Amino acid sequence: MAFPRRPSAFLRYLVPAALILCVFYVLTGQPGSDFASPQNLRRPWAGLGTQKHPIEYLIADGEREFASKISRQSQTIAEAAAAYRERRGRHPPPGFDKWFQFAREKDAVIVEDFWDQIYHDLEPFWALEAQRIRKDAWDFEMRIEVRDGKASSGSDWFWTKIWLKMIGTVEGLLPDMDIALNAMDEPRLVVPWEEIDELVSRAGREKKMVRAEEAVTEFERLMKPGEGPEKDFQTPKKVWEGNKHYWLIARRGCPPTSLARQSPVITDFNRTPLIKSSFALPHMTEGYVSNYTLSTDFCHQSDLQALEGVFVEPLSVSATKTLFPMFGGSKLAVNNEILLPAPMYWNEEERFMGSQGADIPWEEKEDAVIWRGVATGGKNKEDNWRSFQRHRFVAMNNGSKITLAEQKQLEPVNFALPPKAYGLKAQKRGKLGEWVSKWSNVQFIDLMCGIKGQGVRCNYTDEHFEIAKGMPMAEQFRNKYLPDIDGNSFSGRYLGFLRSTSLPIKATLWREWHDSRLVAWKHFVPMDSRFGDWYGIMEYFLGDGTEGGAKGRDEQARKIAMEGKEWAERVLRKEDMQVYVLRLLLEYARVSDPRRGEMGWVGDLLGDVGEQEEEGTKGRDNELVKEEEEAAVGSAAGEA
Repeated sequence: MAFPRRPSAFLRYLVPAALILCVFYVLTGQPGSDFASPQNLRRPWAGLGTQKHPIEYLIADGEREFASKISRQSQTIAEAAAAYRERRGRHPPPGFDKWFQFAREKDAVIVEDFWDQIYHDLEPFWALEAQRIRKDAWDFEMRIEVRDGKASSGSDWFWTKIWLKMIGTVEGLLPDMDIALNAMDEPRLVVPWEEIDELVSRAGREKKMVRAEEAVTEFERLMKPGEGPEKDFQTPKKVWEGNKHYWLIARRGCPPTSLARQSPVITDFNRTPLIKSSFALPHMTEGYVSNYTLSTDFCHQSDLQALEGVFVEPLSVSATKTLFPMFGGSKLAVNNEILLPAPMYWNEEERFMGSQGADIPWEEKEDAVIWRGVATGGKNKEDNWRSFQRHRFVAMNNGSKITLAEQKQLEPVNFALPPKAYGLKAQKRGKLGEWVSKWSNVQFIDLMCGIKGQGVRCNYTDEHFEIAKGMPMAEQFRNKYLPDIDGNSFSGRYLGFLRSTSLPIKATLWREWHDSRLVAWKHFVPMDSRFGDWYGIMEYFLGDGTEGGAKGRDEQARKIAMEGKEWAERVLRKEDMQVYVLRLLLEYARVSDPRRGEMGWVGDLLGDVGEQEEEGTKGRDNELVKEEEEAAVGSAAGEA
């Protein structure tokens, strides 16, 4: 499936009734949850004559998706170029032959889908003047410059230095360019949806493939920043907004007919948040995430404005409506940054990756969940902390709080009990809190108080949360289940979790460079950002804890964990980041060139690929590819 032109564009077709219904819920709903009431669940497998758990179907779907994806690998440059033209509608950029050779040398898996994010990020820029793109890039205060095969930067910001090291590993293969960088945790570009839609439409109308004999196959050399012919080009003025209520900024990136644009704006966060299943229906089936990409798009989920700290009050805000080529490590679905691999992934810091323990055998691990973290997500304060996602997740794993809520002794202040539609055995017996306490070890190590002088404690959240000591990643890896919850932006621990022998359970709204390489329910377990499916996921893998009751699926959990680790070690290496960055920057250099419409690599069409074709059929990769395809197809057939 091609990467959507605009992830949320489908929402313009939502029927008005759905919009009216959801707005009505926001206006009239009471604190609590109706998550996944039976009549609200989609059941595409109904009538199949089977009593399998919904997650089993999702796992089988993941197997089939992965098998289909890797079956499209390119072994020769001619195959790679043909796949490019079919998927992108253009010739590959100049330097594509060198990129392919580099990718082969790095033993990279070459599947055209793996670079979808690049084209999603760059497509609007094809409708902007190349001179504007170039000037906006060198005119930005924090940037990396590439001239004559050498990358440099005048900034000593630690993220810039890490990105410079990463780009420096491929600098000899790069044309001249300037790369503007976002040094903040939070993304900064939110161009109105209407403008992006028009730019993408215009870029599509102007897309073409020139005759091979007429293609421009070389990049031009650039003068120093500020000295080129674009210096006199008048670029649009950038107005930087600092509105701490980021929802008001973010939602302009959604379609005008979307719930995010149409629903009332919530301004009172000093209460128990409202959690409604109706907003999750487009990306869930039988109460579980069935469309992971869509689950990370908040445009159809207007209730998340009161369930995610980034929308309530980020630590910092500096956003603009003006499109310009800024690169960053992560973004929300509506942001317009161009994604690079995040600095902490390239740097492989121990606090994110863990230097030991990642290879502990599954059988030696505890049948338990572990999470330690800081109460980030934005600037939590006395009147808004109830709307922060990490606070909600930690509270949902407090057995004592759950028990009090079950017994009607104390209403939850920032979460809701799981919907009865999940049919949790422990909940039916009134023992949900007791059951959760048996396997969950989820605690804060710092409450990140909005009041100075509190240390790791916080006077307005102390009564709700205990503080635990920090736990090294090596010790966390002794547990089988690793939930990954967003902080101020994406979680830097995700790659470390994927490379471990534990099972990552991922809830996020953030997009990263590697998303199209991973398949939900095959390499990791996806979770809705409301966490209403959390208990159902854990019951599936651990069992219901009752004598003679439903047994867990430990072997299924182990399988996903091991396959995720194996695949991460195959396609999420530093070498894969290099291959991604090289291809991204070749594309960026082309879209920044006034001759871009005529530019392309056409060596395969002119018969100039003999040596590389021969190299492309050699080496261990042929056998590995065959083994991977056979294993994936066989596994999918077995699950079906």
